[in-house]
Amino acid sequence: MSSFRRIALLLVLGLPALQAVQAQSSSSSSNPPATDQGQQAAAPTQQNLSVQARIRARREQRRAAAIHEVYSHLYEAYANMGYLRFVPGPSAQRVTMYAWDTGLTRYYSERLGVTIDGRGYYGTPYVGLNPSSITKPAISFYTAMGGPTYRFYLQPKYSVSGRVLGGYAQGNFTGDTNGFGTLNGLLYNNGSTFAVSASAPAEYNLTPNIGLRLAPEYFMTGFGSKMENSLGFAGGLVYRFGKQ
Repeated sequence: MSSFRRIALLLVLGLPALQAVQAQSSSSSSNPPATDQGQQAAAPTQQNLSVQARIRARREQRRAAAIHEVYSHLYEAYANMGYLRFVPGPSAQRVTMYAWDTGLTRYYSERLGVTIDGRGYYGTPYVGLNPSSITKPAISFYTAMGGPTYRFYLQPKYSVSGRVLGGYAQGNFTGDTNGFGTLNGLLYNNGSTFAVSASAPAEYNLTPNIGLRLAPEYFMTGFGSKMENSLGFAGGLVYRFGKQ
């Protein structure tokens, strides 16, 4: 009888411990290891990074292809209208000169090319009262220049370039003075001299072949053995053709 009581007492004391062991075993089997959870959380992050990298790469490829489509043309022809503030004589006031400007650029890469350029400038300076009774004679000069062009900023829709041209200028300052020549030294004599242009053409592309251009410019000539420093701009259409 006493042995039965001892067995019963052991069962009563051991039952809570058995329940605790069973609860711990079930919780450990239902929850995955902490390392497995960390790996599962890291996997989506790495996958997202990989997808974003592929999207960026495809985006960059499309951008490079669009730039190549626009700027891989062999030739670029342009026709512009121009404006220049010019001094037409040793003691004359500055006059507004209006111009036509046309040229052709041959590109050797997407960025570097060589330009030939031809222009005509026209204005009517005020020369005051004089024996010819012509106070605003018509003057003009023409230039033929060439030099390098470099595109230093490229985007599919627009670009910015730097261009330096040098060459020849022919002036006609007395053709409208009714035989009174340079009007008492106000205007330069007819003649030829050098011409230098430095400009920064900016282009907006309507299509891969056609664009709009605006080019602020510094312009220098040497009529009358004197350097004339002038500022102006030109704007117009650009047409690209041929493939490099």
